[in-house]
Amino acid sequence: MIDESNGYDDIADLYIHGRGRAINGIGAAVARAWARTFGPGSVVLDLGCGTGIPVTNILLEAGLTAYAIDASPRMVADFRSHFPDVPVALEAVERSRFFDRTFDGIISVGLMFLLPATSQRALIPKMAAALNPGGKLLFTAPLSPVTWNDAMTEQPSRSLGATEYRGLITGAGLSPGEEFDDEGENHYFSGVAPL
Repeated sequence: MIDESNGYDDIADLYIHGRGRAINGIGAAVARAWARTFGPGSVVLDLGCGTGIPVTNILLEAGLTAYAIDASPRMVADFRSHFPDVPVALEAVERSRFFDRTFDGIISVGLMFLLPATSQRALIPKMAAALNPGGKLLFTAPLSPVTWNDAMTEQPSRSLGATEYRGLITGAGLSPGEEFDDEGENHYFSGVAPL
């Protein structure tokens, strides 16, 4: 059976009691700044939400309406214990039913590069198509095309590299947005849907 959580369900306890409780962990400042760019009640999707801490928590604190997806049953159970009123789908992002609706924003921290290259190439246009006019996309991936083993799961991870990610963003009809790094040296790519 294929592990659609990319190894994260196997190490869920380790993740939950480490990174999964870090309200002000790496990337929290970026998520807060991004959340402030939306009006109250805007609908935002957190892809690869894990426990919901810090990203979903930050979205809710900003007055946004959050939806979330994660493929790890144990992560989703933990998520639901913290955020029982937030719709969360236990499924692989590649096939999520949440893409049947639209959002004002989609954020994905620490997920994209865990997916096979073909899934990444299919997911970016799918995310773009699920954005409302003026909607914003934000995701993390290394700048360089590189393959490595994930530090927690030891499973292969891969970055398509900045040139390909930028091409996928514009090819999906989004205007490229600002790029930046956080304090953990995670690189953020962004795009904005046309009005």
